Amino acid sequence: MQGWIEELQGSIDFIEQNLSETLEIEAIAAKAALSPFYYQRIFGALCGMTVGEYVRARRMTLAAQELSGSDVRVIDIAVKYGYYSPDSFARAFQRFHGITPSQAREHGSNLRSFAPLHIKVTLEGGNMLDYRIVEKAPFTIVGIKRRFNSETSYQEIPKYWSAWMSDMKGLKGMFGVCLDMDGRDFDYWIADLYEPWKDIPAGCGTHQIPGGLWAEFTCRGPLPDSLQRVNTQIWSEWLPALTGYQLAGNYSIEIYMPPAVKPEDNVSYICIPLKRV
Repeated sequence: MQGWIEELQGSIDFIEQNLSETLEIEAIAAKAALSPFYYQRIFGALCGMTVGEYVRARRMTLAAQELSGSDVRVIDIAVKYGYYSPDSFARAFQRFHGITPSQAREHGSNLRSFAPLHIKVTLEGGNMLDYRIVEKAPFTIVGIKRRFNSETSYQEIPKYWSAWMSDMKGLKGMFGVCLDMDGRDFDYWIADLYEPWKDIPAGCGTHQIPGGLWAEFTCRGPLPDSLQRVNTQIWSEWLPALTGYQLAGNYSIEIYMPPAVKPEDNVSYICIPLKRV
């Protein structure tokens, strides 16, 4: 993954250069030589926010600077940064800055500023990341799925799990599977391993996962903290140092083992498809 950090920074620079233009996630991800599926996951893990949240924060910062430092009409600034309704711009502006666009023009008004991101990955000692690269045959999952948007999935998927736990639909919940659909949305499955000699539970479907190479990361400790911690390490520490392989397939899998007596003894896995280069 030589040059990966530079490419990721190049994508952020591309965002910065086009904040007054229409920004599509496909074009942004292409600057980092990544699929939109992986780009949004890596960006979120490294930057602590979604791509959409970052773009909105930068646009609101620049809009406030123009409002306070020029006599350009509010509607013109709104349109410049992608808001074609004065009301929607005013609501977004007030959520970000705590004041209305007209108040931003008053002398001494307090405005918030969000600076452009600069990606820097530093080597830190004491962090162990257990993983192995394994070859897996194709396998089929059986479960329920729902489509999620990458912008809201972190908040909505835990709710999906909570709803499922109240009516488990004959499933054990062994897998959580993300399957990219169009770069913006993805299907998330709560699933088990499909056993063809058993009936498919009502309301469930099946999906085949391709065979190939996988990086399998071990997560130990209470959920969801252990998964989130390892996920951040994967994108910020493991991926930049990866040699001989590159990301493959726009999907990823979480594997949940039966819960331990003590939460600190829980074991789960994150699996990411790879291919040799």
